[in-house]
Amino acid sequence: MRPAIFRALRRAACVLAALAASASPAAADANIVVVNNNAPGVGFNDPTPAVPVGGNAGTTVGQQRLLAFQHAAALWGASLDSPVEIRVLASFEPLSCTPSTAVLGSAGSMFIFSGFGSIGSFPGPVLPNVWHHAALADKRAGVELNPGESDIRARFNSNLGQPSCLAGTTWYYGLDTNQTADQIDLVTVLLHEFAHGLGFSQFANLTTGARIQDQGDVYGAKLLDTSTFKYWNEMSDTERATSALNARRVVWDGAGVHAAVPDVLALGTPILTVSSPLSIAGIYAVGAASFGPPLSSSGLSGTIVRALDGGTSTTDACSTVTNAAEVAGRIALVDRGTCTFVVKAQNAQAAGAIAMIVADNAAGAPPAGLGGVDPTITIPSVRITLTDGNTIKAQLAAGVSAVLGLDLSLRSGADHQGRVYVNATNPVQPGSSISHWDPLSFPNQLMEPAINADLTHSLQPPHDLTVPLMRDVGWFPDADNDGLADDHDGCATSDLSPTVVIGGEDTGVTNVMLGTGCTLADSLAAAGADAANHGDFVSAVARLINTWRAAGLITAAARGQIQNAAAHSSIGD
Repeated sequence: MRPAIFRALRRAACVLAALAASASPAAADANIVVVNNNAPGVGFNDPTPAVPVGGNAGTTVGQQRLLAFQHAAALWGASLDSPVEIRVLASFEPLSCTPSTAVLGSAGSMFIFSGFGSIGSFPGPVLPNVWHHAALADKRAGVELNPGESDIRARFNSNLGQPSCLAGTTWYYGLDTNQTADQIDLVTVLLHEFAHGLGFSQFANLTTGARIQDQGDVYGAKLLDTSTFKYWNEMSDTERATSALNARRVVWDGAGVHAAVPDVLALGTPILTVSSPLSIAGIYAVGAASFGPPLSSSGLSGTIVRALDGGTSTTDACSTVTNAAEVAGRIALVDRGTCTFVVKAQNAQAAGAIAMIVADNAAGAPPAGLGGVDPTITIPSVRITLTDGNTIKAQLAAGVSAVLGLDLSLRSGADHQGRVYVNATNPVQPGSSISHWDPLSFPNQLMEPAINADLTHSLQPPHDLTVPLMRDVGWFPDADNDGLADDHDGCATSDLSPTVVIGGEDTGVTNVMLGTGCTLADSLAAAGADAANHGDFVSAVARLINTWRAAGLITAAARGQIQNAAAHSSIGD
């Protein structure tokens, strides 16, 4: 990877020098192109017949996969602006799997850039000496920095649903989020993985804290550890490695996300409050379940009891609960492992439990959420850490009273200052830590480590925080892709035609971009809109072109061509 990165940096300077005089902004939005990297007969080229589903008209598995990719690319393209085509080198191929877990997909930037230049009004790097994802660097440079290369590499699991790969689960290729309980929505997974390649990821080694060429990145510039009040780009390697483990102490400190939080995240953070015995009384962090009813602000009070069953493990609730009389009307405590969380909840619910707590079976923090889908589950469920589980188990004989509920002083997934928690975990979880939101967020967010079944395809408020984070890392809104952010652009939707056209007559004069963010054509159009009559328009044009000629923006011949076209037009009549 690193040699490729360095080559890209050397080539960037040459590209800018060669294209600075000729590059012109493209149409608004971003054009994201999916590049098929599969061999014949597999992946996107799989000829297996398929029935059109959920707005996806493909008639083979390969066609449906490609159409889902193109749909996700179009959704992202409509959410960002770039004058440079974004290329995603994509494939379906076997990825890591077990019968109960699977890597659904992965994606990342193929190249990273720092210290690059820019053309015209384009601003260049977000900060000096920081790494940028390839597509973001191209956008801010206003030109392709690495011609002939893709910007993002994306891989997705072709084995999903086989007996050895999350058995019983299949991809849903529809475009409408109407997947069933045993399906995973491909478009949602694509949107998530594309986000990593576009900017929702950082580049430091999470175990050692080491950085590529000892430079920070645009993502790390906004990562704040509230224990040290240092941003990741300010830390030493040791401090970064320590911070990566600092659960619920690493937050996103970006203005875009912070402003969007009240519109996106619900009030109320899930907690377990133990009231007795006093020796263990206090507030315990929990990971909420994606199934069953959510916790309420009023809370659910009860005595915690251990659910026993007759399976291989007597405490994991993977088979029928044998002490139902003791569990009924109480909060069932079960151990993680052996079966899915929804199976545990089904068995606890059948025994009459009013709620379920899953105690983790491995050390770590914070407690992750509980994944799964089952609309028949009617009791709330949460997970607690191994340490907290052992603390509670040691006091069960004395009677443990608790309340499962919401802390309404906090938005779910954010701290008291409204900064969203980043997924810092102890131990580090490769592929999940730091470059995701903490799963505590509610409503569920696209960029949590796990894909939740209730996600929509929205990328921005009021549903989601992904686009606001993209704004924070440098994807500024630029509706006309002229290099000036909309809030600093005198003409946010400029006429970017290559030549000046007046009343249908092409003058042949180059449509120069002015310093205000407006083009010559914009100024002439404004003169026409303000003119009381045709003579008034011709006079206004004369004043403009004399000013442009004096400033050296146009030649004397061009001035005549514009004046003649204005005179020939019917504008103002």
